[in-house]
Amino acid sequence: MKPAILKMLPYEDIDWERLISAMSEANRAVARYDGVLYGIPNPGVLLSPLTTQEAVLSSRIEGTRTTLDEVLMFEAGEQVVEGQREDIREVLNYRRGLRKAERAISDRPFNINLLLKLHSILLDEVRGRYRGRGRFRTVQNFIGPPGAGIEEAFYVPPEPGRVAEYMDNWENYYHAQERDRLIQLAVIHAQFEMIHPFVDGNGRIGRMIIPLFLCEKNLLSRPTFYISAYLEARREQYYALLRALDGPESWNNWINFFLEAVAEQALENTDKALGILALYERLKDQVRELTRSQYAVPLLDNLFRRPIFAPKQLIEAQNMPSKPTVMNLLGELKEAGVLQTLREPSGRRSQILALAELINLCEGKEVFS
Repeated sequence: MKPAILKMLPYEDIDWERLISAMSEANRAVARYDGVLYGIPNPGVLLSPLTTQEAVLSSRIEGTRTTLDEVLMFEAGEQVVEGQREDIREVLNYRRGLRKAERAISDRPFNINLLLKLHSILLDEVRGRYRGRGRFRTVQNFIGPPGAGIEEAFYVPPEPGRVAEYMDNWENYYHAQERDRLIQLAVIHAQFEMIHPFVDGNGRIGRMIIPLFLCEKNLLSRPTFYISAYLEARREQYYALLRALDGPESWNNWINFFLEAVAEQALENTDKALGILALYERLKDQVRELTRSQYAVPLLDNLFRRPIFAPKQLIEAQNMPSKPTVMNLLGELKEAGVLQTLREPSGRRSQILALAELINLCEGKEVFS
């Protein structure tokens, strides 16, 4: 196969009338979700586990096999085997990149320099770190079956000498005015994946761009949008539609799929955010009643920020009292069933506790009974 030659953006063959229904539904769903975000006090704290879950699922599309609870257990001090450690590091890098990007776009528009920084963070100390970390590729890459050569490729991206030209056009379109921002985002995501500007990490970076765009274009009040659950559940269809992009029909099929993904995930994000808020309000009253402590709310905030933890991590957190007071508070919450013990202390190994109800809510299933 020969390297792809891509059309420059904007793409002129979008069938706007065909896409009106999907476009309208997606925009309504995103607006409803943004309304919920506005009503959540300190969403950076309350939705923190969902940000980690997005990192887990986006990385899983690329082949990692770790789970949300395993990542949080690792951060609490649980030991893991080396292969699993590599997967977890990829997830933590993804989350770190998302958080850096959120801070960055609050000061200045998204740009290629930020994109390169995010790629550098993504590949920090993990697989692919020696394969052009933080810079556009200078070699020909291709997408195909594991172990196959370029002659068996599903898709061969543009030759490396054209990457800078395509990415300059891509950045210009990112900041251009378009008739509908969600359709613009569908094109931005697909064109990025077709350019495949990095040797490794393209899929994760491409998905990271989605919430950043939604925030920068004022569709969301903050870049807190989790789309990878939908894409991970439909991974084969997701990749097949991207690989098929070669004309008007395939582009309109892709855009329709993307709009459906945004609409469904916006509804799911709304339900989870409301569920987390309801859990927080209920536990706030319960923890205040149980502890009769001025530290009840700061304690709960830290539990939502880090729902699996070692007591030492809570003791060292901001706004926390002395170690004896923290341990007494945790004892009361364990006795009342608010917290669950995942690992008993043994020798130098610390106890690990969990706000199990929050993990189960984020995962959408009973991880801890």
